[in-house]
Amino acid sequence: AFPDVSAYIGKKAGNTVINSSDELCDWLLDEHNVATVPGSAFGAANSIRLSFATSEADIEKALTRIASGLSQLD
Repeated sequence: AFPDVSAYIGKKAGNTVINSSDELCDWLLDEHNVATVPGSAFGAANSIRLSFATSEADIEKALTRIASGLSQLD
């Protein structure tokens, strides 16, 4: 899945400004323990790639972490 994350580009959490989907993926991994892939690797710079190659329980945990992280950006 390649959700559009352009609404979060330019937002910040604390002293961290998210300037690209690459930075968003790094931040999600570092701060929320969720691995995603920047859409730029697939020609979709304003998206992130989400893989569903894990258990349903792990996907639910990851989506909760992503939602929590994104809600912190302003």
